[in-house]
Amino acid sequence: MSLKIKGVRSFLVVIFVIALNTGFAQTTARGEDDASSTKETFPGTAPAVLWRNPDDIATRDLFFGPGGKEDAPPEATFTFLNEDTAGSNPKFDVRDANGVKWKIKLGDEAQPETVATRLVWAVGYFADEDYFVRETTIADMPAHLHRGNQFVQGGDVVYNARLERDRKGEKKIGEWRWKENPFSGSRELNGLRVMMALLNSWDTKDMNNSVLEQKSKDGLDGAPQIFFISDLGASFGAPGFAWPHSKSRGNLKAYSDSKFIKKVTADYVDFNAPARSALIRSFDVPDFVKRIRLRWIGRRIPIADARWIGGLLGQLSATQIRDAFRAAGYSPEEVEGYSRVIEARIAELKQL
Repeated sequence: MSLKIKGVRSFLVVIFVIALNTGFAQTTARGEDDASSTKETFPGTAPAVLWRNPDDIATRDLFFGPGGKEDAPPEATFTFLNEDTAGSNPKFDVRDANGVKWKIKLGDEAQPETVATRLVWAVGYFADEDYFVRETTIADMPAHLHRGNQFVQGGDVVYNARLERDRKGEKKIGEWRWKENPFSGSRELNGLRVMMALLNSWDTKDMNNSVLEQKSKDGLDGAPQIFFISDLGASFGAPGFAWPHSKSRGNLKAYSDSKFIKKVTADYVDFNAPARSALIRSFDVPDFVKRIRLRWIGRRIPIADARWIGGLLGQLSATQIRDAFRAAGYSPEEVEGYSRVIEARIAELKQL
């Protein structure tokens, strides 16, 4: 190893230590990720629901996913409504010819998120109704978007887009915390933690978790409050924020090269995801430290709970798993590659 390489590594280690010390001091001062902080509350007395028993796993349609074929987007032209500048990926709202509102996401999260929603839904968790389209026409597109112009051609044709159907009859009432929620310590929440590791879904910030309340004809009527993960785009790549950025999501090589189970004891299992960010990300101290503090989501999960979710996943057929990746527009080679990793990971869970 050359002196130059050693010097770069030494420099990164120093930066890492500084980031750790500075970042922990900053997050402690702000009280972020503090398990003793006030528990989030939501209006009403409706029961909270995270998971429902999927007694039809073996027959679930993973090509069309939670919305089914009946809710799939039409092939007709959509109409542009407004751009959404939140988050890290280009997004905007559209309306179809039937009056249904959709949120279009472009970029490297469009494909992995489409797959992730299908797999978490397959084993009983709630998920968005996401569909992937290779191209679609959008009327009234602005001449220039704040983000994502590289995915638009001819002024109105959008390529490689994830379409999320508007949740009619449901109202978002807040976000839920991984550390403070009605399901802490439950088998169902632990199973969801395992699912994040299975997908290498590393962007597990609380802001990506949503709580919905259903409406009746008379308004909010005490229907169950639905807890789910509303952003699963950072999946199927490296187990943490990687460098280069392209390895972080939807990267078959990074996904297949990553380790799934980190450690097994007599009672618990530790998973590799979510992992810390690449050291080069330590220059963004608050974010770097925040992600270090999120690693607990994949750690100390009871073996019985990990085995339980593995048993549910084990009911999926090879065709169902591959359908989830086909739905996201992956090539036949990619479909097979991703599916084999998923199958190998399910086998590891069942052997615990």
